Amino acid sequence: MGCGYGDFLAFLRAHGHRGGYIGTDISPAMLDAARARHGDIELHGFILGTGAPESADYAIGSGILNVIRGAGPADWARYFDATNDALAAASRRGFAFNMLSLSSDPERSRMDLHYADPATVMRHCLVRFGRHVAVLQDYGLWEFTAIVRHASSQTASPKPVAP
Repeated sequence: MGCGYGDFLAFLRAHGHRGGYIGTDISPAMLDAARARHGDIELHGFILGTGAPESADYAIGSGILNVIRGAGPADWARYFDATNDALAAASRRGFAFNMLSLSSDPERSRMDLHYADPATVMRHCLVRFGRHVAVLQDYGLWEFTAIVRHASSQTASPKPVAP
């Protein structure tokens, strides 16, 4: 979700992934650019929308939790939970998402973007989705990635636990 120009597909292919890929985005221009770059063949597709058209082993949310658009804290919390519930429902093995980090360069931060505390996001995911959670912030960007793995004994996506 939030496939943009399809850069993640290029990354996957460069690292040996030859399976299917479905990218969704809300920008028709970005999807057109992704199709021009990668084509729209049988093993992958680029689809206009906010959700996954079908479940996959893994669901990735890229950049979809960065633009706050004036939302207040309660609205943002509902959006964050709904987005992660959608990622969980769209995945069989796990999901991940990135967010801008509170440790970002202060002079570069913008009012229209949301910055989160990685430890708070990790605690939140542990409560909602269980103990198989990791947070990575060591890859050189002013963001972090949260990874939630579904328990291996489960055959379907876990239901979020009420906070």
